Amino acid sequence: MDASGQIFALILAGGVGTRLWPLSRRSQPKQLLALVGQRSLLQMTLDRIRPVIPPERTFIMTNVDYVEEVRRQALEVPPDQIIAEPAVRGTAPAIGLGAMLIARQAPQSVMVSLHADHYFRDEEHFRRALLAATEVAQERWLVNLGVRPHYPATGYGYVELEGELGTYRGFVAYKVRRFKEKPDLETARAFVASGRYLWNSGIFCWRIDVILDAFRRLLPQHTQVLERIAAAAGTPEWPDVLAHQWQHLEGETTIDHGIMEKADRVATVPMDAGWDDVGSWESLADLLEADANENVLEGDVLALDVQRVFVRSDKRFVALVGVDNLIVVDTPDALLVCRRDRAQDVKRVVKWLEEQERHDLL
Repeated sequence: MDASGQIFALILAGGVGTRLWPLSRRSQPKQLLALVGQRSLLQMTLDRIRPVIPPERTFIMTNVDYVEEVRRQALEVPPDQIIAEPAVRGTAPAIGLGAMLIARQAPQSVMVSLHADHYFRDEEHFRRALLAATEVAQERWLVNLGVRPHYPATGYGYVELEGELGTYRGFVAYKVRRFKEKPDLETARAFVASGRYLWNSGIFCWRIDVILDAFRRLLPQHTQVLERIAAAAGTPEWPDVLAHQWQHLEGETTIDHGIMEKADRVATVPMDAGWDDVGSWESLADLLEADANENVLEGDVLALDVQRVFVRSDKRFVALVGVDNLIVVDTPDALLVCRRDRAQDVKRVVKWLEEQERHDLL
């Protein structure tokens, strides 16, 4: 059996995507929206991995509020492999439970953990990097897929490289010295200039037995709860056990903080596949085809003497005259207007709506 025959995927599809408000809402988050093309970001993720990981070896972790829509969009994935998280507890519990459920089917397999809301310009390059990472993982490394930085981004975490481990399927793998949180601009510039840092894509690969051993050592209390949940899988008690035990997981724990920053054998495979986490309206605008004036106009839109403007209008006619560097998103119940270079601050709007208990707009 070749490497691809031993790979399972866990797709994390529970986020809200607050920086893409007002289109992305709690009831319809960005991974379930068709933002780039005709298929949702979740469906594009399934399409992207299908050549190496078929739907029958794919698990999806999502929020309990989204599970029905996820099942509708991912009909090819077995329904019992779409897991509804009762509450947000971070990526570590989601990944740990996913690994335990996969272990019930194939305890010697390799697992890939990836997000439902990412985009890749070069999907074939991504698949080749992914298969290279699975070979590194077979050597008992916890493997991160890193992204070669193209600019000093302050919205991404970074991975610092140490020594080379070798070449796998044409990709050079490195030992990871440390993970770094999102830096300020000056620090990000230093990271990029050094040539020793990659963006952390949040995509990981590991052998099932290796990641579960790491959970037992580094997150023992989480592991005990997750083992009780996994033991009920496939039984009539599963929904009640999941709902009850999940509440024993306190706070939110990410896989980076809980496992990767503390583990010993951590590696990375750098890729240059045109990765984007579609984290803001500006990043989405950069992914879409623009006109000669760098405008992206979606809907019934008139733009006169306008440059570097992104407009998305679902229904109403929108006219812009003599403006530049704007994001305009018009939905039936909310209108967003902001400068492109302030797109990250849309999350402040969502925070204000939460404080004002404007649940009708969330």
